[in-house]
Amino acid sequence: MSAPVRGRSTRVRPANRRPKSAEYRARRRVILRRRLVALLTLLSIVGLTYGVFFTPLLGVRNVDVHGAVVLTDDEVRRAAAIEPGSPLVRLDLRGIRERVAAVPRIATVEVERQLPGTVRLLITERVPVGSVKLPDGFHLVDSTGMDYAVLPTAAPGVPELVLATPSSTDPATRAVVGVLNELPEKLRPDVLQVSATSGADVKLTLSGNRVVKWGSSDDTPRKAAVLMVLLSRPGTTYDVSSPDLATVS
Repeated sequence: MSAPVRGRSTRVRPANRRPKSAEYRARRRVILRRRLVALLTLLSIVGLTYGVFFTPLLGVRNVDVHGAVVLTDDEVRRAAAIEPGSPLVRLDLRGIRERVAAVPRIATVEVERQLPGTVRLLITERVPVGSVKLPDGFHLVDSTGMDYAVLPTAAPGVPELVLATPSSTDPATRAVVGVLNELPEKLRPDVLQVSATSGADVKLTLSGNRVVKWGSSDDTPRKAAVLMVLLSRPGTTYDVSSPDLATVS
């Protein structure tokens, strides 16, 4: 038997195995590719965020006004003071709402953002329950007692209010509008004038030279129901200030 040959052994490398340096390069390419994708994604997010928040990319292009009746859309837009091109997502909605609500004729306002570049202003204008004749004209008063506008002539379709100082904090004004707010629809067309000097002496003047002593605005629905019955009787003065003891004279 021949002796084995001593010396350096040689190993056969598998045919499908690449050198370590090739594997390293492949892994490094994958890592670099992932890092590049992550970097590009981050830059895209930063760029989009900057574009949305600090450029006119999604800026205000239109301001739509809904609900204006007496006011014009441009008057409402001027009150809102929204700068064209202002980034939509950074708009101070509360500030816009406060500026529009400061217009005396406006009772309520809602502000909405609509992508890509529209702001909607939904307003409700005040409705007069009466007008007060003062030296500078006829002051319109709404259901809250607010004196919000002045006209050169009497407002059509609403009674005249005889008040010294129309104001939402004035007891006489609050009593008058409190009565008017709760009058039945059937009675409203007959009311020509409502007056008061305090919160307890409201008086209505109806068509046909009839006068109604109402007293305070308390228990107005009951007083109105009693008055509707009393009006079927002839008379010029109807006193419902105490509805249980109502009189006609």
